[in-house]
Order: sequence, then structure tokens, then C-alpha cells
Amino acid sequence: MLNTKKRPLIVWMLVFSSVLISFSCNESDQEDIPYVYVNFTINPQSVEYGDLDIPGNYAYVTGGYRGIIIYHRTQNDFYAYERACTFDPLESDARVEVGEDNTLITCPSCGSRYLMLDGSPFDGPAIRSLRQYKTHYDGFNLTVTN
Repeated sequence: MLNTKKRPLIVWMLVFSSVLISFSCNESDQEDIPYVYVNFTINPQSVEYGDLDIPGNYAYVTGGYRGIIIYHRTQNDFYAYERACTFDPLESDARVEVGEDNTLITCPSCGSRYLMLDGSPFDGPAIRSLRQYKTHYDGFNLTVTN
């Protein structure tokens, strides 16, 4: 049985250890993407956005910190991703691009690759998903917001 005088010391050691572990497991090695207000509406069927009205296609649009990729996943389901790479978003070349097969998004600067389906990291040094913006599609217009 533990001596009652040693219990407070053990409790403090456990608390201190927990705090150290929580700080060592955070993602502080990756910088945050600067916040930019996003609120716009587009018509995916317009000529300006190519074949964005067809599921599986994407379009680059202005907005966000380094631009936005809009991906038409299914009939009424659109995703909008920030183009800043999550590994080093302040690097001037850290602007992601959609690959030729439309399944991966790649950062030419660090080589990180993300899945087009949800923006999660697939390969490379990035460990955080691409920033995703909210989308609302009413059947005609697509609204993208923070």
C-alpha cells in the first residue's frame, strides 16, 4: 500500500506526464494556413467552369488563400479544397494541383499528395488534410463558404 504522503507526488507526476505527452503529439510542426473569408456562388453548368457539372470533374477558382479546387464528387455532392499545401502553406510554391487521373492532388513544392475524394494526405510529409470549405448545391447554383 502507498504511503499517503507520497500520493500527492505521484498525482503531480501523472499530471505532468500527461501534459508533456499532449504537447509532444500535436501538429505544431506544420504552420497554419492564413484565414481568408470565402463566400461566393457559381453555376457549375456555365461554360466558365468547363465540365464541372459532370461528376468526377473539377475546376480551379479564385478565392481562399492560394485558390480553391471545386470537385464534383457525385450528382449533388461538391467538395471545395484550399489549394495551399498543409505541410508548408507559407512557401510560395506550395500550391496543390490536381493530377492527370483526377484522383490525387499534389504539391509540387514538397511532394505531398492528397486524395481527391476527401482531401486527406496520401503520401509525403503532410499529415493534415487540405482545408475544406463548406458547399451547398441547390440543383442550379453552388455556394462555397467558410
